[in-house]
Amino acid sequence: MQQQPNLPELVVSYLPFVLVMAAAWFLLYKPERERMKKQQELLSGLKKNDRVLTTGGIYGTVANVDRAAEKVSLKVDESENVRLTVTLASIAKVLSDTEDASAPGG
Repeated sequence: MQQQPNLPELVVSYLPFVLVMAAAWFLLYKPERERMKKQQELLSGLKKNDRVLTTGGIYGTVANVDRAAEKVSLKVDESENVRLTVTLASIAKVLSDTEDASAPGG
C-alpha cells in the first residue's frame, strides 16, 4: 500500500513549477502587456500633422486617420505631394520636434 505524500512534500515538489510560472509571467507576459498598452495609447492619440515613423522605417506626416478602416495616410514628400496609406498598426512611434530634425528629409 502506498503512503499519501504529506503537505510539505507536495509543496516542495510543486515549488519549482510555481517559481517557473511566476518568473515567466514577470519576464514575458507583464512587459508585453505594458508594451501593448503603450502602443494602444500612442495609436489612440494619433492626429493630423503628427510626424511619425512606421515599422518599415518610413518617416512621414499624418495627413488623415481613418480609425474605422484602421488606415493612416502619410505625406512623405511635400514638394512632390507623395502620400502613402499604411495600416494604423504600422505606426511605430510619434516623433518629437528634436527627433524630427534627425529624420532624413525632415
